Amino acid sequence: MNAVFVEAAASLIGVRFRLHGRDPATGLDCVGVVAEAMRRAGAEPVVPAGYRLRTVSVNSLLPFAQANRFEPALPADADVVLVMVSPIQPHLVVRAAGGFIHAHAGLGRVTFLPGPLPWPTAGGWRVPNLLHTIGD
Repeated sequence: MNAVFVEAAASLIGVRFRLHGRDPATGLDCVGVVAEAMRRAGAEPVVPAGYRLRTVSVNSLLPFAQANRFEPALPADADVVLVMVSPIQPHLVVRAAGGFIHAHAGLGRVTFLPGPLPWPTAGGWRVPNLLHTIGD
């Protein structure tokens, strides 16, 4: 587990939810949580734009992982897990000790979800050491 990244994600708990949100001052979505945690951990993430809240494809999130040099991993070993909240709603969550950190649209904020995931997983990635920018 990338402890610096997870600690940065945990610092976002309580931030307001906002679709396509990229700034903790105005709100974050699941991609925004991952991107802001990367920033706080010392990286400059490449962030996707134009994706929808509901879609049948996870393809819009795969380039995000590749552009940020995430390493593919089994969901059980991943820092970032791609889950399917519904058959038409992919969602990114950050693995933390005892659960997961994610932007919860229903509650309207970034939360900690204890225990195992309640949704099926569709993939996962390890986040590289973030002591340098992605563009280096």
